[in-house]
Amino acid sequence: MSLKVELLERSFKQIGDRGLEFTAEFYANLFANYPEVQPLFQNTQLEAQGKKLFDSLVLVVDNLRQPEVLSQALKGLGTKHVNYGVLPEHYPMVGNSLLMTFASFLDSDWTPEVKAAWTEAYGAVTQLMWAGTDYPPEILNCDR
Repeated sequence: MSLKVELLERSFKQIGDRGLEFTAEFYANLFANYPEVQPLFQNTQLEAQGKKLFDSLVLVVDNLRQPEVLSQALKGLGTKHVNYGVLPEHYPMVGNSLLMTFASFLDSDWTPEVKAAWTEAYGAVTQLMWAGTDYPPEILNCDR
């Protein structure tokens, strides 16, 4: 898999300093389309969680050219998410909501090529996060 690093960096830069706005819309999309995930956030301060999410996106984009750093960080993040109750079937929900939010923020710059780049990148992130979990292999074969 060869990620479109320049395209990912360029499109993410367009979000700029609108991280809180981006994550607020992300969670609105997530909860509107997948209300079943809301219990995972019942003890969470969403603004603080949004900052963590955006910081994670920054980490990913800033380390696209350093796969060893990114791999370790995402495996650790996967481990943490198991402890939060996140299951493999939640990953597509998050991915769909994330792509929806990027589409909204990038507007006319959300081209098929940009969408494909982010879809592929999210798939790679998911695989690395799963590598940090102890999910049985049969659970990881859920639809993504």
